[in-house]
Amino acid sequence: MAGLFAGIGGLELGLSEHGWRTELLCEIDTGAQAVLRARFGDVPITADVTALRGIPAGTELVAAGFPCQDLSQAGRTAGITGARSGLVDEVFRLVKRKRGPRWLLIENVPFMLQLGRGAAMRHITDALEDMGYTWAYRVVDARAFGLPQRRQRVLMLASRTEDPREVLFTDDAGPDESGDPALHPCGFYWTEGVRGLGWAVNAVPTLKGGSTIGIASPPAVRLPSGEIVTPGIVGAERLQGFDPDWTAPAINAPGVRPGHRWKLVGNAVSVRMASWVGHKLANPQSYSNDQETLLLPGQRWPTAAWGRNRVTHAVPLSTWPVQEPYEDLAGFLDDSRLLSARATAGFLRRTRLGNLRFPPGFLDDIENHLDRMGGYPDVAA
Repeated sequence: MAGLFAGIGGLELGLSEHGWRTELLCEIDTGAQAVLRARFGDVPITADVTALRGIPAGTELVAAGFPCQDLSQAGRTAGITGARSGLVDEVFRLVKRKRGPRWLLIENVPFMLQLGRGAAMRHITDALEDMGYTWAYRVVDARAFGLPQRRQRVLMLASRTEDPREVLFTDDAGPDESGDPALHPCGFYWTEGVRGLGWAVNAVPTLKGGSTIGIASPPAVRLPSGEIVTPGIVGAERLQGFDPDWTAPAINAPGVRPGHRWKLVGNAVSVRMASWVGHKLANPQSYSNDQETLLLPGQRWPTAAWGRNRVTHAVPLSTWPVQEPYEDLAGFLDDSRLLSARATAGFLRRTRLGNLRFPPGFLDDIENHLDRMGGYPDVAA
């Protein structure tokens, strides 16, 4: 396989658990490059995908978690033609050869389904069909694989010779939203409070990349005791399925601040999600679904769909293909720290500016935590 926009190697690591051997990595971030060099040994690394002339002969799978900055609600939403997300066209350039790979695996944020009223997805599917590919995609939640992070991502698989539905669509366990907020830690975004909260029981909301200048932006967690903490970088790595200190080599790269590790983790692909794809590639199953419906032009892109030759089918599937044994969020907080008084006070002030409804007792716990931290600082965030 070849990994384009490889980040810190989440797709490559998960797929390697099922026999896929990485022959080429392409990644422009210097911190991520340092991680890849440390974790993937002698695999060649190319920085600029636009300068890459081809992929290694015999490559059977190309994996591409192309940049989501122009597609994300947290980004600029410039669209699929934005300067960064438009780089997906470089993927198509590289797989267009006559002896192209058997599989193309694309990963990105679910907002890409909505962007431009679906234009971003139509750009991608049209390009694939023009090259003779059958494609399928599914929105998948990392919690399905036992990780206590509510993180949904679009997994798209395409092939000229195989049926991607036999990989992505033949498992569906349905969601498990059980969990008592009185007994389990609950995650939320302390940087929000006016328009959203990201509240999650026994999970953190989606880990984000943080700021462009290397300032960490972890979520917060309300413990059953009422204390408010933030996970440490090691806990965040584990919440993505990586080994502790997976990103530590990044700080040896020139000009990389320690906080940049948060960006690398927040932009990464969940290892367990990639491992599930690897398992299904090795164990495809016959597919049929009599509840498919034609997706007509202008209709919203659903949670799962497939298509070829300009005909698209919506498929009624959940974001939980499996229900792996679930790990308690408390086990990922070993290197957590208390949310600072400054951050707590800033969050409380924002909650008073909006009309959000909060879980019972939540704001009381926030105020009590602020009291324990010494009350309002002279200057609050």
